[in-house]
Amino acid sequence: MRSPAQARIDLDAISGNTALLRERAPGAEVMSMIKAEAYGHGLVPAARAALAGGATWLGVAKLVEGLRLREAGVTGVPVLVGLSVPGEDYGQAVAANVDLSVGALWAVEEISAAARAAGGTARVHLKADTGMSRGGAGPDGWPALVDAALAAEAEGVLRIVGIMSHFACADEPGHPSVARQLAAFTDMVEHAEKAGARPEVRHLSNSAATLTLPEARFDLVRPGIATYGLTPIPALGDFGLRPAMTLTADASLVKRVPAGSGVSYGHTYLTERDTNLAVVPAGYGDGVPRHGSNVLEVLAGGARRRIAGRVCMDQFVIDLGDDTIPEGDEVVLFGPGDRGEPTAQEWADALGTISYEIVTRIGSRVPRVYTGRLAGEARDG
Repeated sequence: MRSPAQARIDLDAISGNTALLRERAPGAEVMSMIKAEAYGHGLVPAARAALAGGATWLGVAKLVEGLRLREAGVTGVPVLVGLSVPGEDYGQAVAANVDLSVGALWAVEEISAAARAAGGTARVHLKADTGMSRGGAGPDGWPALVDAALAAEAEGVLRIVGIMSHFACADEPGHPSVARQLAAFTDMVEHAEKAGARPEVRHLSNSAATLTLPEARFDLVRPGIATYGLTPIPALGDFGLRPAMTLTADASLVKRVPAGSGVSYGHTYLTERDTNLAVVPAGYGDGVPRHGSNVLEVLAGGARRRIAGRVCMDQFVIDLGDDTIPEGDEVVLFGPGDRGEPTAQEWADALGTISYEIVTRIGSRVPRVYTGRLAGEARDG
């Protein structure tokens, strides 16, 4: 059944972006981050496209995402879960050969206990807090975390596969925290290795660092938003990346209204003259931001049109002036910009947010329609 709104996902763009990122990080492996439904693009199809582009690792945020990949047949590639939460069924991770991040002593204890019960060995990455004050152990807690993990490794219930951290401000070139975090990470890795850890990979770089900080690549980089063709540093351009998502909706109604007509809830928009309005069947229930009312532009009838009035749950209105479009005509909300349509970055700039939020918030009732060479294999998992 055709939906009145859809997100077209160019899997070739995801593969191509991954290949570009691999070229920009010579000597390092690439972990494509596909958390949050691959930033709204579809977990399993995006994973396969990234692997086709040269990724050798996959990264997710939550255990359920990693298990879904394994259930979908994405095997033979390491998958790292970035968030560990007390009480999860870590035995499933051990059975599915899914890597886990460990940034606190409770995680060593719970994951070790799950591995003992499962009769296996958990693959873990020790997470260092180098200055973001978010996940991981800081310098004061790092020695105890390393010692506990090494003791579990000696027992055979854990294997320290990696050491990791995360930049706070890599998307702000020259920010003083970047050098401090890099130095802290180097020191914390050195401590762990002197204590006996032998990680396969050390990793710190997100999309911004992958593209701009060669000194931070180590063994593995973890690009996220850049995989989907959106720049992590808008001030520096697009780096040759191609946006993979195009959001469209078919106009459901076109009608003429007189001057002074109030449009949508609250009548925050009044027509200045007799004009043509078009109703577009996508709203905040689909991920179109309500605070984009009277602000965001779309492409309709070959021209940019601003949303007129408040965005509703299921629809919004645009003012066509004296132009018109056929009912059922495609309206492009955002895309790569090839036809003059807004990009996700333009929407983000207009709303004072980041492109990550624009694509990730596109709702589940908007079907993902896959294009490109891998489209025949795609499943919107």
